[in-house]
Amino acid sequence: MKAIIPVAGAGTKLRPLTYTQPKALIPIAGKTILGVIIDQLLEAGVDEFIFVIGYLGEKIQRYVDKAYPNLKHTIVTQNDRRGTGHAIWLTRDAVKDDEVMIVLGDTVCDYNVKEILNSSVSQIGVRKVDDPRSFGVAELNEKDMVMRMVEKPLIPKSNMAMVGIYYIKETGAMFASLDKHLNNTADENGEYHLTNALQHMVEDGIPFHGFRVTNWFDCGKKETLLSTNATLLRQMEDEHPEKVLVQSFDNTVIIHPVSIAEGCTISNCIIGPNVTIGEFTKIESSIIKDSIIGSYAELQQVVLNSSIIGNDAFIRGLSQSLNIGDNTEIDLG
Repeated sequence: MKAIIPVAGAGTKLRPLTYTQPKALIPIAGKTILGVIIDQLLEAGVDEFIFVIGYLGEKIQRYVDKAYPNLKHTIVTQNDRRGTGHAIWLTRDAVKDDEVMIVLGDTVCDYNVKEILNSSVSQIGVRKVDDPRSFGVAELNEKDMVMRMVEKPLIPKSNMAMVGIYYIKETGAMFASLDKHLNNTADENGEYHLTNALQHMVEDGIPFHGFRVTNWFDCGKKETLLSTNATLLRQMEDEHPEKVLVQSFDNTVIIHPVSIAEGCTISNCIIGPNVTIGEFTKIESSIIKDSIIGSYAELQQVVLNSSIIGNDAFIRGLSQSLNIGDNTEIDLG
């Protein structure tokens, strides 16, 4: 079974982090966003991957080669960001006529991957949302079969957002539909959406079933990325208690859940809860909670809450010596 993972996006909503790092490589819960997706698919039996890279694509390639040295994979480059439809169309020679999973590179969900791979019809992951206007939307019948798909409708007729997970059995028909779509007019941003090509397949009578994901973790913005990190950390400790951090650091209090990578030096700190720290990071005399810290960073005398710190960053806070009398109020913020 093959899987396509498009990771060519620029991740503009997470800048400045994504000026030098692809969004898919931001650490969450001891992995990267891309690592979470790959591991989920590998566990279900997917044995070949196709990565569509673009912006900072060489970093994606180096990560895959280092973290998954035995992974059978193909790299496809999308030089012009022309949307998900164009990204998938570029993989046609690598996919051929095989059935394929498509998982967008910032989509982390809870769902039964094996059950989807054993389905007799093509599948689209959906989740009910309050405001579906900024998503692709699937209109389902009473048996959850897809009647219509629309990309970012102004007046939605359904609140079932498409989460970015697709299982396509009729790949020949998909690429033929993409061919037609790419010869037609793009949207106002010059992008071609996979949603529109799949809708053509529905109109041609190809059945699609909408399956509901249990959880859909949004990794596209700072606030939701931090929330996703916290949720996955709690899940990780609940499902794999044997992997809970047991190492100790000099004069440091660890408040779970946390994930601290190898090679870190931490002293005189309070770390947690809900903190992910990348490898070989050095932290001294600091308090950090609800945050993501990249690799090879150095933090001294800082207090961080709800923060994301990139790789190789250096932060030094202020050190004060205070002699405070009774009934005194001081705001050092």
